[in-house]
Amino acid sequence: MSKLLTEADFQRAADELGCDVPAIRAVAEVESSGNGFLSDGTSPRILFEAHHFSRLTEHQYDVSHPDISSRTWNRALYATGPNADARGIAEHRRLVRAVSLDRNAALQSASWGKFQIMGFNWRATGAMALQLFINDMYRDEGAHLDAFIGFVMHEGLAAALREHRWADFARGYNGSGFSANSYDTKLAAAWAKWDAA
Repeated sequence: MSKLLTEADFQRAADELGCDVPAIRAVAEVESSGNGFLSDGTSPRILFEAHHFSRLTEHQYDVSHPDISSRTWNRALYATGPNADARGIAEHRRLVRAVSLDRNAALQSASWGKFQIMGFNWRATGAMALQLFINDMYRDEGAHLDAFIGFVMHEGLAAALREHRWADFARGYNGSGFSANSYDTKLAAAWAKWDAA
């Protein structure tokens, strides 16, 4: 059984959220380049966020582990590598190091899967427990899509997605600092590409 989304999956999500399929595809493309898993097919795509780990552990590892615990967001702390897979593997290594210090805080400090939902938002996705959310992220992209639908509905973002109000959607989905990464313009460009396909 494939772990990847089908056209029917995208259509189901669009029907549930009352939006068009290109809007769902645009979010997936911008958040994870459209890939929910690394090429091994078992490891979900993640991005470990040191500033969230610092906050969730009350800054107790900032001095001893500055590469995975930082009071401020710092792009330089993200893993590097020659390609997305190499960077993804390195991000999982960062997560493993953080898990050895505080498992719950670490799992909540990474964004997960095809739609890069932060672990600390597990309740908003409809998951019954953090571990069940993580299990879903390892299962398949269908679970990633279900989490995305749950999160968008919980956060009241369906209308912004439906109406292509990308700045409003990006603000609710990525936080108030969305413009630093041009999320809204990236979403608009990705939607236009998929809409024209």
